[in-house]
Amino acid sequence: MELPKNILACIGNTRMMALRHVVPKSGARILLKLENENPTGSMKDRMALAMIEAAEADGRLRPGGTVVEYTGGSTGVSLSLVCAVKRYPLHIVSSDAFAKEKLDYMKILGAKLQIIPSESGGMTEKLTRDMVEAARIFAEKNGAFWTDQLKNTAPLAAYHKMAEEIWSQTGGRIDGFVQSVGTAASVRGNAEGLRRRNKQIKIVAVEPAESPVLSGGKPGAHKIDGIGAGFIVPLWQNGIADGIERVSTEDAIAMALRLAREEGLFAGTSTGANIVAALRLAETLGRDAAIVTVMCDTGMKYLKTYEKFV
Repeated sequence: MELPKNILACIGNTRMMALRHVVPKSGARILLKLENENPTGSMKDRMALAMIEAAEADGRLRPGGTVVEYTGGSTGVSLSLVCAVKRYPLHIVSSDAFAKEKLDYMKILGAKLQIIPSESGGMTEKLTRDMVEAARIFAEKNGAFWTDQLKNTAPLAAYHKMAEEIWSQTGGRIDGFVQSVGTAASVRGNAEGLRRRNKQIKIVAVEPAESPVLSGGKPGAHKIDGIGAGFIVPLWQNGIADGIERVSTEDAIAMALRLAREEGLFAGTSTGANIVAALRLAETLGRDAAIVTVMCDTGMKYLKTYEKFV
């Protein structure tokens, strides 16, 4: 038996399963890509590893160099893992608006945290921009490598690989792909990868109903961790998605809890939003359709978020 070189070799090649109880009335199949199987329990492990390896390859990051990033949590946890294994000091800019479990996880993995206070605990455009600016200032003052996830294109190749996994696991029988939008790297990368195989696959992007900027609405505060920056992010491109679904924080949480209680799958709020949007798409595509969406991360990072529902 060949053992992995280190934990980073365990990133990717996650499994897929069909939902059995949380299903559309049309009879279509909802297939869930289990990205919680990545080492930190998040799809962002793919992204973090891609950003660090790209910087190593072109010399922007050298042995002993410091890494900095702003993050709502999952990217920070993933970067903390990668930097711990590769021995890079990591400075994370985050906020009290995000799950405390994620912040603690980053610290346990060795990251140093700078916390930007939020307004009433909500994710807003101002908070995102304040965090980005704090990361930029730290990088400039300390000569650190800023992964700059909002603009970094390295993760696209990682999500092209994820698309190939999806194509293989479905045997090419996929009619729709649904994914929530944070940096837009995952929805764009998967969309590009899947369309190389079949241009007819319907791509649906998901954003918070309280901050529907991609679909032309106004920014606002919401509590779906990891998505909805409050402005149109640089990696987003018109034409990535065939449609954009707005899902409220309330509906995302309710679906995440339903997923846990009916399917035994404990996920974060962005996964709940994905399932809500996938069910809507299923009703438009009909009973023979197969729709893939993503279990973005594990719900173990959101215990405080769900506390009042227990």
